[in-house]
Amino acid sequence: MQKEKSSKSSCGFSLAPPIAFSLATKSNVKEESPSLFPGLSKALEPGVGVQQGLNTVAATSSQDEAKAKPLFSFLAKMLTTPWRDVTWTEEQRTSLMEKLSSYRPCSEGVTQARVLLLGPVGSGKSSFISSVQSVFNGRVTNQAMVGSSSTSFTKKLQSFNIRGEKEKGPTGLVLCDSMGLAAGETTGLALHDILSIIKGHAPEGHKFSPDQPVRSETAGYVKKPSLKDKIHCVVFVVDAVKIQSYPKGLSTTFQQLREHISDLGVHQVALLTHVDQVCSETAKDITKVYHSSVIQDTMTKAGSLLGMSTSYIVPVKNYSSELDVDVNTDILLLSAVDHILQYADLYFQDNTPQYTELGKLDY
Repeated sequence: MQKEKSSKSSCGFSLAPPIAFSLATKSNVKEESPSLFPGLSKALEPGVGVQQGLNTVAATSSQDEAKAKPLFSFLAKMLTTPWRDVTWTEEQRTSLMEKLSSYRPCSEGVTQARVLLLGPVGSGKSSFISSVQSVFNGRVTNQAMVGSSSTSFTKKLQSFNIRGEKEKGPTGLVLCDSMGLAAGETTGLALHDILSIIKGHAPEGHKFSPDQPVRSETAGYVKKPSLKDKIHCVVFVVDAVKIQSYPKGLSTTFQQLREHISDLGVHQVALLTHVDQVCSETAKDITKVYHSSVIQDTMTKAGSLLGMSTSYIVPVKNYSSELDVDVNTDILLLSAVDHILQYADLYFQDNTPQYTELGKLDY
């Protein structure tokens, strides 16, 4: 858990204040300037024809570029003082698991907070759902099917009831997966359909199609959704590796979405996934995540992409090739869930006339 000063909400959660970031100054790294034309000397050897010489330059340049391409795209600079404080202990993981397992929304008649994950194809939405469930299972499992293609593997609305530890039953959290976003509405999930999900109209299992939007004639359409049918928090999911290569139109898509979702009174946060793939030190030790100036800088870029303050964004590492869970990865995942539930409970505060004592936690 973060060790920042906070103010308690009526539902028992403490909301962390916006965090002031200080970007690390990049160190001056002296490097030899590579030749502008690798292989030129070889190309100018006697007896080498003009076209052959040009081919030699091009081939050598391509080979050098391939060799020079690093595993991690950024030079990692680690900060002495972390820019967010987290307790990395077995006891902290146990404490987070117990609190999240016993969580219940502070709204009468609602037993679970419904959270919708939205993000581009391959951003890690389904992997996050599976990773969170893996924490409680004590082993890595793939509850939400994960694809590897450039098109969205998830085509329909799926709700996953996150179950607590063995014999403790379901938690008060439901994570909803959906089709990936795109810069336009011809290949990704359409704005109309997203708003239908949030309002509670879209039926469970509905298969999305750009030419068949959710409407009153849709099979299973919920005409008069109650509070428990609606989405109580929206989580945007973006990939740290792709943060600078997303199409320009995606930022406009995110910001239009945020405006419409805000109009519905639904709070939004964000996950920055695959942080271990942009910082070599964090890849070796996930507890270094908040010591990394690279990840801090990537968070700032994510904030610009989404049009939101970095205080709403948390970094995560999803389980992918692992077979066993790890204490520190679990803490990062559970801290992200804690962050999400704080904002879900703000929704219940805003939409419930009178709060109940049910589910209050001492945060």
